[in-house]
Amino acid sequence: MRQKTSSRIRDAFFVIVPDMKRQLDRQLAKFLRKRRGDLSYAQFARKTGLSYQTLFRIEHGEHRLTLHKLETLLNRLKISLKDIFPDEF
Repeated sequence: MRQKTSSRIRDAFFVIVPDMKRQLDRQLAKFLRKRRGDLSYAQFARKTGLSYQTLFRIEHGEHRLTLHKLETLLNRLKISLKDIFPDEF
């Protein structure tokens, strides 16, 4: 239930600003690629708590994170939203 609510809130918010949605997805993908560095997707997946398939799809613009998964990512990497989106916060 939590994921569905998070997804609905995110979708409702970004219906208003579709370009912002794409920009934030690109920023997240760029951040993850840089943070992963030389690690394989499987190695980085263990650090993030996300599957390696999900990481691959995010980096290639084929997947959007729910707020719940974003929260997991922030906690596992011990970072804040400002680390990923410095110009937004």
